[in-house]
Amino acid sequence: MTKLLLDTHVFIWWISGNELLGENAREMIANPVNEVYVSAATVWEMSIKKQLGKLEAPDDIEQVVTQSGFLPLPISMFHAQQAGTLPTHHKDPFDRMLIAQAQADGLVVVTKDEFFPHYGIRLLDATK
Repeated sequence: MTKLLLDTHVFIWWISGNELLGENAREMIANPVNEVYVSAATVWEMSIKKQLGKLEAPDDIEQVVTQSGFLPLPISMFHAQQAGTLPTHHKDPFDRMLIAQAQADGLVVVTKDEFFPHYGIRLLDATK
């Protein structure tokens, strides 16, 4: 079993059926043996972008997470503190939270983000 954490763009690709999501990543996410998490930070980011008109997203993202068979990942005080102490390779606060959660909880992040490798976390290339 692999514990995966979907980066925001990967979750969006999954729910929209976007072809940018690679076959290997799609298979890993769909494999019922694996646990797939969506962070509260992802829901927060999507809600903000939706309000700003930069993203079309469902009204109830939490429901989409659970209907997709994914597990919600709350933000803990430890996650918040860890995100604040990360090196500043990445400026995006939502991505910094995902990195902190992956470090703290031993998760493999599914992403195409070029900055994530600088943090020494386990990654799965979302485009392959």
